Amino acid sequence: MGAIHGKEFIARLDRLNSEIWFDGEKIEGKISEHPVFKEIIQAKASLYDLQHHPDIKEIMTFHSPASGERVGMSYLQPKTKEDLLKRRRMMEHWARHTGGIMGRSPDYLNSVLMSFASSAPLLNGKEHCFPENLQAFYELAREKDLSITHTFITPQVNRSQFYVEKEGEPVAAKIVGENKEGIIIKGARLLATQGGLTDEVLVFSAGRFPFEEEETFAFSIPSNTKGLRFICRDTFIGGESSFDHPLSSRYEEMDSIVVFDNVMIPWERVFYYKNAEAAGNFSSQSAFHHFAKHQALTRQIVKGEFILGVAELLVQTINVKEYLHIQEKMSEIIIGLETVKALVEKSENDAVLDACGTMRPDIVPLKVAGLVFSKLYPRFTEIVQVIGASGMITLPTEKAFQSSIRPDLDQYLQGASKPAEERVKIFRLAWDLTMSAFGTRQTQYERYFFGDPIQLAGDLYQTYPKSDYAETVNKFLELEIEKK
Repeated sequence: MGAIHGKEFIARLDRLNSEIWFDGEKIEGKISEHPVFKEIIQAKASLYDLQHHPDIKEIMTFHSPASGERVGMSYLQPKTKEDLLKRRRMMEHWARHTGGIMGRSPDYLNSVLMSFASSAPLLNGKEHCFPENLQAFYELAREKDLSITHTFITPQVNRSQFYVEKEGEPVAAKIVGENKEGIIIKGARLLATQGGLTDEVLVFSAGRFPFEEEETFAFSIPSNTKGLRFICRDTFIGGESSFDHPLSSRYEEMDSIVVFDNVMIPWERVFYYKNAEAAGNFSSQSAFHHFAKHQALTRQIVKGEFILGVAELLVQTINVKEYLHIQEKMSEIIIGLETVKALVEKSENDAVLDACGTMRPDIVPLKVAGLVFSKLYPRFTEIVQVIGASGMITLPTEKAFQSSIRPDLDQYLQGASKPAEERVKIFRLAWDLTMSAFGTRQTQYERYFFGDPIQLAGDLYQTYPKSDYAETVNKFLELEIEKK
């Protein structure tokens, strides 16, 4: 089959008929026609269509080593630094198609799965580990261009450091049984973005360590598996008008709780289970963080460019470019954006082959870039709000411009370089990006994209190679070097 078109993606979702709950009701009928989901599905379908665009087909796809058919470039297992650049160029095209707003474009989970499969040999010979299943699923996803969501966060019941769930009905998803067919999972996992809107759900253990044995597993199953249901949050779509809600009307991705009601996971889909040590080591030693961060930061750079473009349009529209404080704020966006770009390029320049033969981008600059962007993004949105000032509030609707009061709007809402309707359109975009329910979700999403920034900072400190620098200072001061 190889790389699919958008219409094939939509048809597959409709055929799945996954159990999705929204606003207390189970969704019936074609998911692609539901008012809350239809636009994000169409937006995602347009990404798949880009794979076949004659001008960029060579960038978006490569020939499968198994079938010879063209498959998505995000599935490419890089062996050289040039392969890393190929992957980034492809991801940039998809990100620019949505302004970097779609946080879960297909290349994110494709990259995650690729990284897991590339590191599958790390599971060889370990108890309850099935690296051959992981490799087989990666090849299946690559050849059929499967769409995937993932979930690994446990419900936020008690966030104390040493919380252990009480006996009884499980809250966090865990193994409650196994038989000749597979393992049985009951409980819940959080925050599957686009949950129910993909072919598959990838589930794995991450974050909290040490794991309880029953909470240690990794697998992927179809979204319509019996006993699996997705409970959606409220929608952040402000309305159907792309004038009034230019982003939320197109790119509201939806997040969901994933409930496992005694879900049977076939053995051929289990990658590991009941091996806390293997799960912890695989998460930290595999190429997962390298390629997940590489993809996410590529998208976030494009999103930063989009924000810079919005901010510059605001500046031009109301003619405030001569003010030094505006120049300073715009420079702040530029400095942050160029810093993250440089860090990503450094990760590629310093890439090395790992023990499994995969060219990994250097993790240190990627960790730094991820932490930097988690702080930059809220600041970027604040800068847009400050530049727009009261103009971010006085925003009539598309319908108002079609009414008898249009002459008033044309007179009193015109900009220095734009007529009123265009000025309002620009400001509504800035508002939807930074101040609407959709926009504030975007800020929270980017703030915590890679996890708790404090924990990530701690991890950076713990893993950064500092000892050589300390030894240099010891020698400078002629102090005795501490023996470890």
